[in-house]
Amino acid sequence: MKYVVDTVIDRPVNEVISKFDDPENLKEWMDGLLSFEPISGTPGEIGAKAKLVFQMGKKKIEMIETITAKNLPDEFGGTYEAEGVFNTVMNRFESVGNDQTRMTQQCEFEFTSFMMKVMGFFIPGAFKSQTRKHMDAFKSFAERDVTGRVTPEQVTVDE
Repeated sequence: MKYVVDTVIDRPVNEVISKFDDPENLKEWMDGLLSFEPISGTPGEIGAKAKLVFQMGKKKIEMIETITAKNLPDEFGGTYEAEGVFNTVMNRFESVGNDQTRMTQQCEFEFTSFMMKVMGFFIPGAFKSQTRKHMDAFKSFAERDVTGRVTPEQVTVDE
């Protein structure tokens, strides 16, 4: 299963990249992330491996991240292996408009267990929905100023 999700973030590309490229920030936007533990290599660099543990409902899910590409802002890619699923992700960032960044995420899922194949067949939208949820959370995090407040240009008034 393949799909693409994108959004425009109201921040300059260099600021977005700075927030995206810092593993310490994962907890700020990855819903359910319990831990991020480097396994090998330099975290965030090509070849690095890390174990991520998520709480999803009543279940804990462990996945192994391997960084496969890093040429920011053009690309940041990785694979994510969990029980029954292998996910390939490529993130791209491009400057658009005045101090805005388009973030695009290409995802491909391969299901390796019967149960995950069934889920992928019957509820493929759940995977895209989870990706969208994380992207929207990253957008909100990236648009916050250093104090955690929403900046004035982010406030909209209904007329």
